[in-house]
Amino acid sequence: MGDIDKIVPEMGEEENLIAAAEHLVRALGSNKNLTSNMKRVLADLGSQLSTMATISDEGVSEIEEQLNIVQEKILSREADQSMIWDSGPDEASEYLNAADEARKLIERLDGLCLEKNGHEKELLRKAHDVLQMAMNRLEEEFRHILVQNRQPFEPEHMSFRSSEEDIMDESSIISYGDDSISIDDSFQRDSVSRTSEEFIVHLVRADVIPDLRCIANLMFLSNYDHECCQAYVMARKDALDECLFILEMEKLSIEDVLKMEWGHLNSKIKRWVWALKIFVRSYLASEKFLSEQIFGEFEPVNVSCFVEASKASMLQLLNFGEAVSIGPHKPEKLFCILDMYEVLADLLSDIDALYADKIGSSVRIEYYEVLRRVGDSVRGTFMEFENAIASYTASNPFAGGGVLHLTKYVMNYLRTLTDYTETLNLLLRNHDKEDPSSAPANMNSALEEESLSGSLTSNFSPMAIRYRSVTSILESKLHEKSKMYKDVSLQHIFLMNNIHYMAQKVKNSELRLIFGDNWIRKHNWKFQQHAMDYERATWSSILPLLKDDGNSGSSSVSKLKERFKNFYLAFEEVYKTQSAWVIPNVHLREDLRISISLKVIQAYRTFESRHKNQISDKHIKYSADDLQSYLLDLFEGSSKSLHNPHRR
Repeated sequence: MGDIDKIVPEMGEEENLIAAAEHLVRALGSNKNLTSNMKRVLADLGSQLSTMATISDEGVSEIEEQLNIVQEKILSREADQSMIWDSGPDEASEYLNAADEARKLIERLDGLCLEKNGHEKELLRKAHDVLQMAMNRLEEEFRHILVQNRQPFEPEHMSFRSSEEDIMDESSIISYGDDSISIDDSFQRDSVSRTSEEFIVHLVRADVIPDLRCIANLMFLSNYDHECCQAYVMARKDALDECLFILEMEKLSIEDVLKMEWGHLNSKIKRWVWALKIFVRSYLASEKFLSEQIFGEFEPVNVSCFVEASKASMLQLLNFGEAVSIGPHKPEKLFCILDMYEVLADLLSDIDALYADKIGSSVRIEYYEVLRRVGDSVRGTFMEFENAIASYTASNPFAGGGVLHLTKYVMNYLRTLTDYTETLNLLLRNHDKEDPSSAPANMNSALEEESLSGSLTSNFSPMAIRYRSVTSILESKLHEKSKMYKDVSLQHIFLMNNIHYMAQKVKNSELRLIFGDNWIRKHNWKFQQHAMDYERATWSSILPLLKDDGNSGSSSVSKLKERFKNFYLAFEEVYKTQSAWVIPNVHLREDLRISISLKVIQAYRTFESRHKNQISDKHIKYSADDLQSYLLDLFEGSSKSLHNPHRR
């Protein structure tokens, strides 16, 4: 359809020339200082203009004849319900030429230097009616081409990560009420790729773009630009709605989102994070490119058409983000909200480019507002996480003195948050500057403790400071919890287990970069101190039974028998009680057993060897090797008794 592309506005040069010349004659004729030669030239010009006006009168009949031909061509297509552009390029070219001819005839009639009588006015009205009929048909054809040649959008072929990849399973939703659903150690966040470039796709078949551009050009030249834009916007709005449907982004009100169960909402948020990136970076970029292809000659119309077509869909996505941000600040939502914030922040430059002009400012402003609200939600949810730890209560002691669910929950939560270090530092830094009073009440005490230990430096990030605050709260709750055990030895086992768990989590993960080696050394010392305190509390009253008092004789033999008996009774009680206790970490359990063995078994071995000739074998209930093997049953979480001990 190369001849269609050559259609250009054709001005009535002849008529304009006549009007200009007549104006010149009138202006010069009023000048009283003209020479006789100049007056003669003006007289000749006036005579020629009179002749040209006569020719223009004769031209009206020619225009009327041409208009009748154009009208017949336009009307012939009105009777045919088939789409013109479906009939082939020749039919389309012929219709475009006819419509353009109607436009030119109107320009000629408007440009004639005649006083328009009734017939001429009727002719002009008729020409406008013919043009309007043609424009209505072209508007219909324009939309038909846009709709029928729409290219399928296949998000699974985008270069972005699928929403089904790296998404936290429902089974790993965080909770410290049930150890089986605490954050799994293998959890990995659904990260937002920052390396993908714009991925432009053809939303409409490339071979029909010239046709669309020709129709748009003619409608704009004919002052039907509003109708053309309206047809474009309506067609593309439908396409954008279909895109959101393909991306499974249903229309949800704020109330719908707020009423949603967390499991369902979690899935929706993950899908939204994935869909928003594809929609903005690929679909909207392609949408703007399409608008520029068709309306590029008519700036800023191409921008306004893009904005009007995409605004509703963009606001639908942002409405979901706003709804999530104003929902309750539950700790389990923090990771999803951080994903939302990061994808919104990552796409800021894209939004600024897509909606750079004043026309797109409303979308741009709303986008920034939702980003701010989601950021506020991140901070509020993190504070709620701190409050949840501080308000934790339990009515019963944790069986066996093992690692508390709360400890696992907090440390895995913190470890997972390290994936968002940059974002959290930004949000917490800005918030602490704006509202220092928002920091948790125990933060100062935590910082004072770090300062006294010599580990506090000005290089601590906002995230590091908050993390120390959180672990300080946790340790305080652990000490409260330990008081629920009546047995002092078990109190120390409990604190040893939990502080060791904390120290290992920090040491063996990215948390080490946040807490630092000083924190690790300090907490290693803490759990080791509790191990020593346990040994003192358990064995300090038993070990004296294995020490000689220096007496001899028959009375000493009876005392010796009593010492062995009392030691066996004490050991059996410890065995029965502490075999039910738990030390989950294998290395920690082995280390403590070795330490007990070095102190207790070695003392028994020495005591037995020194006095085995003084009393009969029946009073030697256990060998040192027996006791050594029984130590292996301690801290396994299964209570046992020595009812039938092995006898040498």
